[in-house]
Amino acid sequence: MTKLEKAGFVIQTLQELYPQIPIPLEHKDPYTLLIAVLLSAQSTDVKVNQITPLLFEIADNPYDMVKLTVEEIREIIKPVGLSPMKSKGIHGLSKILIEKYNGKVPANIDALEELPSVGHKTASVVVSQAFGIPAFPVDTHIHRLMYRWGLSSGKNVVQTEKDAKRLFPKDLWNELHLQIIWYGRQYSPARGWDLNKDIITKTIGRKSVLAEYNRKLKNRS
Repeated sequence: MTKLEKAGFVIQTLQELYPQIPIPLEHKDPYTLLIAVLLSAQSTDVKVNQITPLLFEIADNPYDMVKLTVEEIREIIKPVGLSPMKSKGIHGLSKILIEKYNGKVPANIDALEELPSVGHKTASVVVSQAFGIPAFPVDTHIHRLMYRWGLSSGKNVVQTEKDAKRLFPKDLWNELHLQIIWYGRQYSPARGWDLNKDIITKTIGRKSVLAEYNRKLKNRS
């Protein structure tokens, strides 16, 4: 199977499994999505969804957010981890949004990446999910699966994103990156992976990955 044929199989399988794709982070507008995605770094979506209602009840827009001190923000978001950096980032970016963008989140990856604590992945998620602009944010699930499926070298997320954008049609990027995330969580996790449940990897997986899986399985039995 060529890489393009593999990509076609991935698309077909994911569309059958996830015809409707839930967005993992709860939000109501571009600003609350931006904050939620920033908070999700090295944390779980479940944990973020527990914390954001508490934060957004007090401040769900940049004008209210800057009324809080960095310490007050930190106290609320502490359970998600990395709270010192994230609280400074949230306060700082809210100030910039007011001063530079009239309190609105820009629908532009480059502009978003200039905001404190906003990296390429966060910016990509925001333009994709809040504004419908084609982007392919690569998280740990996508990075792992693109390697397992033999669609990317797995050297780094930058290369994985380039490979994904080259292989998959642009009009599918926004839904596809979410479908792959859900698939990775449900069928192809890093730990507790059962290849028999993972139809995509079982069908098109990288030979070395399949061989390693079977070797470990044999050693356990």
